[in-house]
Amino acid sequence: MTSIFSNLDWEILLDLLLGISLSAASGFRVFIPLLVMSVAAVIGHIDLPPDFDWIETNQALLVFAIASAAEIAGYYIPFVDHFLDIILTPAAIVAGTLITASILPDTNPLLQWTIAVIAGGGTAGLTKGMTNIVRAISLAISAGLTNPVVATIELVLAITIAVLAITVPLLAGILVIVGLLLAARRIRKFLVQNPSLANAPGPCQCMNRCNPPACCTMLSPGCRCR
Repeated sequence: MTSIFSNLDWEILLDLLLGISLSAASGFRVFIPLLVMSVAAVIGHIDLPPDFDWIETNQALLVFAIASAAEIAGYYIPFVDHFLDIILTPAAIVAGTLITASILPDTNPLLQWTIAVIAGGGTAGLTKGMTNIVRAISLAISAGLTNPVVATIELVLAITIAVLAITVPLLAGILVIVGLLLAARRIRKFLVQNPSLANAPGPCQCMNRCNPPACCTMLSPGCRCR
């Protein structure tokens, strides 16, 4: 009996780590983990509950693939990337909640969705919030010139974490938890050491000639933004 419960607890833990890892990936790119999960379900690598069978369909796979391609391309277009950050932040939280709920074994619906919202939605929201901060710092420092580099790193992380989550959920979960803690600490330390960045304005029009024109108050003393 003890062995049965131990095995059950271990399976629940792995499912939870899988959900958290995929949710973290959705914080980098919303549709990448959904695409990876759909592919894994279609080929039979994972078995989703009946309520989420629609994720296993070829139609869902196609939609996720198109959405992923559009999202990836959008983050390489100036100003569009910041617009995507605004509209995809709540989408990432919803995706993280949905992913975790679909991974958890059949249980009490209230418990299932409560865990999904806290663990999945919370992880996705935290990851997305951190990426938004990094993108804002990139804008403040380089006037957005380094944003394509940031976008590429985010894409690589989204794909890597999603694939690891499906193949080695225990390792992926540990890496995600440790990574989020370290990232939060590094970002907080950076903002404390550079308080002007925390309140830096976005792209602006300057009263005088500034180089670069973005965030001129911080980068070019003597320039004032309109």
